[in-house]
Amino acid sequence: MAAGSVSQAGEEKGVSRGQSDVNRKLKYTSLAVLVVQNASLILSIRYVRTLPGDQLFTTSAVVMAEVLKLTTCLLIILLQKRCNVKETTLFLVDSLVFQYKDTLKLAVPSLIYTLQNNLQYIAISNLPAATFQVTYQLKILTTALFSVMMLRKSLSRVQWVSLLLLFAGVAVVQVQQEGKKEASVSDGTNQSYTVGLVAVVISCLSSGFAGVYFEKILKGSSASVWMRNVQLGVFGIVLGMLGLWWNDGDAIAERGFFFGYTGMVWCVIFNQAFGGLLVAVVVKYADNILKGFATSFSIIVSTVTSIYLFGFHVDLLFTAGAGLVIGAVYIDKARGVESPPLAVFITD
Repeated sequence: MAAGSVSQAGEEKGVSRGQSDVNRKLKYTSLAVLVVQNASLILSIRYVRTLPGDQLFTTSAVVMAEVLKLTTCLLIILLQKRCNVKETTLFLVDSLVFQYKDTLKLAVPSLIYTLQNNLQYIAISNLPAATFQVTYQLKILTTALFSVMMLRKSLSRVQWVSLLLLFAGVAVVQVQQEGKKEASVSDGTNQSYTVGLVAVVISCLSSGFAGVYFEKILKGSSASVWMRNVQLGVFGIVLGMLGLWWNDGDAIAERGFFFGYTGMVWCVIFNQAFGGLLVAVVVKYADNILKGFATSFSIIVSTVTSIYLFGFHVDLLFTAGAGLVIGAVYIDKARGVESPPLAVFITD
């Protein structure tokens, strides 16, 4: 009897050790995926937008990404319904039409996410990738402030200090860039540092508000993540098409929706569309500390790659500012200050 108990205990210990090894591998895989997705999207957009030749209409890229996201979510829902088209159709009609009040709640965050995606293209087109990556971490600050105001959340002293460090780090980077505007945008003739900075600041404000608003309306909701993203996608496509018509309607009518599209452009669109899905899948294996490491590593990867790819110059001031931001991000994540929900298909 005792021998049997010892044997059973040994088997349980072996299973536990095996599970621990699997979890550790999943964590490291999650870290790699988060770093690659965070850095690659920004670097690829910057690369595409600084290439000579015909430039795509960024409004069309935003719409195309929304179409791919919506299609993906619809396919996932169809699979969940065991490929029963009739059941899936009835489910979608009920969720989108008959529960229209619930659907309309997503109009506000969808409008903001559409604006944010367009602003990211503008910002990355006008700012060095490393500068954008550092400055964009202000979304943590805006998310925290909107959480305090809208959700009545309280932050500890350590969290407030980390947010102050975050702001200080971004400010230092801006001072460094302000002193060498011309060098920062020397790889393009139609770039404006001021336009890029305004775009990224508005993007951070919209990201913080939309994330907190989305969290607020999700409370008490029984809808799945995929259904929420279908609702967001429907509004996103409609609003994206309106933006496309308003900003580039005449040019697209003359040159076509896919003008300027290359293989690299399609890679950017697929990364933007499916990167969020990939992150949503792996993020459940990553705790806040791991996500903090991922954000920090992605800043380093973007900076190092920018040096070799775009001739970006790193000096002591930029290093100090980026270091403050990386430290603040790590503290924020470790202490539980969250950026907008990763389940929504946006790049955070």
